[in-house]
Amino acid sequence: MRSWTGKRYWLVGASDGLGEALAHRLSAEGAHVIVSARSEDKLKAVVEALPGGGSWQTVDVSDDDSVREAAAAVGQVDGVVFLAGVYWPFSALEWDAAQATAMADINFTGLMRVMGQVVPQMVSRDEGHIVITGSLSGFRGLPGSIGYTASKAGTMSLAECMYADLRETGVQVQVANPGFIKTQLTDKNNFRMPFLMTPEEAADYMFRHMNSNRFKLSFPRVFSWVFRGSQFLPDWLYFRIFS
Repeated sequence: MRSWTGKRYWLVGASDGLGEALAHRLSAEGAHVIVSARSEDKLKAVVEALPGGGSWQTVDVSDDDSVREAAAAVGQVDGVVFLAGVYWPFSALEWDAAQATAMADINFTGLMRVMGQVVPQMVSRDEGHIVITGSLSGFRGLPGSIGYTASKAGTMSLAECMYADLRETGVQVQVANPGFIKTQLTDKNNFRMPFLMTPEEAADYMFRHMNSNRFKLSFPRVFSWVFRGSQFLPDWLYFRIFS
């Protein structure tokens, strides 16, 4: 079990949903939580409701200067959790260039920007905890998911590269791949979402994973078998089933 008391954790993308729920969980365990997102009003409301207190820092992960300024303002942290993400469901038959680019630039490149600010300092002191949020959708291409699935696949691949490089150092890298979570993002879906979790349920999975030494967690477990197992299917069978 990790000791949380007095630790400083920067949660990027924590104004609502899973990020907000995880901020509450970490704060209750004694961590000083710094929540970040674009909306100052939402962040203030989150901090005011934290059981153990915390602080906030606005950031736009799609903007290089904003990320640099936010990282400098936050200062040295013991851990960072990247949860920022946007989502619009559409297929290649109805391509929306602006929305597709936004998903890539926030979900994946935004992660790159944040890591570029926090990883070097953690490596220099040989200490730190990095948690990256992927998705079950990132294991293989899915219909009607241009932008989001690709951005999450990149996110999960980046986590694996970082783990390969840092696994023998004092910097711990973890990735969590959740299924469907009831948020304003999944409210856009017009299909049945099996094993739909509340943000609090998903935060519980995340928190238990963060207390472990494991690199990867895909959850809910039974639902994750569908996506992880799909990697072993030949293309002709996979696309016949999932398309």
